Amino acid sequence: MKKNRILIALIITLSSISVTLNAQTTQNEKLILSSKEQSLVAIAASTAKGNLSKLKTELNTGLEAGLTVNQIKEIIVHIYAYAGFPRSIRGLQTFMAVLDERKGRGINDVPGAEASPINNDSSKYERGKAILEKLTGVPETGPKKGYAAFAPIIEIFLKEHLFADIFERDVLTYAERELVTVSVLSSIGRVEPMLQAHLKICLNVGLTVEQLHQVVAIIKSTAGKKEAIAARKVLDEVLESRK
Repeated sequence: MKKNRILIALIITLSSISVTLNAQTTQNEKLILSSKEQSLVAIAASTAKGNLSKLKTELNTGLEAGLTVNQIKEIIVHIYAYAGFPRSIRGLQTFMAVLDERKGRGINDVPGAEASPINNDSSKYERGKAILEKLTGVPETGPKKGYAAFAPIIEIFLKEHLFADIFERDVLTYAERELVTVSVLSSIGRVEPMLQAHLKICLNVGLTVEQLHQVVAIIKSTAGKKEAIAARKVLDEVLESRK
């Protein structure tokens, strides 16, 4: 009888340890970027900087990490909204060459899902507005200010094209698109207000402080030390404002 009680107590103890370890593992996983997310940041930074030799390496790494062909296409297409068509198109051309090389070695990469059809009767402006509100957690109300008041057409373009046409495509999640955006903005530099805004969005869509520090570390290894120092400064300001 005593042996049975000891055995039951041992089982309960081991079960408690297992639950604790699993909880710790889950928590730790939330503190770091996955290998796919790390590749996403590195691909975006290399494309934005126009470092095509580095990009070639990062594309291979991303494919090996499990990013699909369509996900990587989407990453590079997303970049044009922030770094321009030339950088994005050169990125796509480099990706085409990488896929051809891999196919020549007998590697058939997974195409992945296409973007789902948009079944929404609302105008693109209203859809974009709703997405932006979801990203920031702030209602889009009141009179326009700053650049939106100075040049109203750009505010329309942002809502209709960036946040509807691009962000609405579900090949990437909002969090993944924000990682791409922060990577690009950090890499091109001198856009601190925009970087600050998107770092806040990152936190709002579920990315952690630790993950954002990891993004800065990846920027250092892909875009450069100067770019990483500038990004870290903006991140520190964002985090200080939240205290």
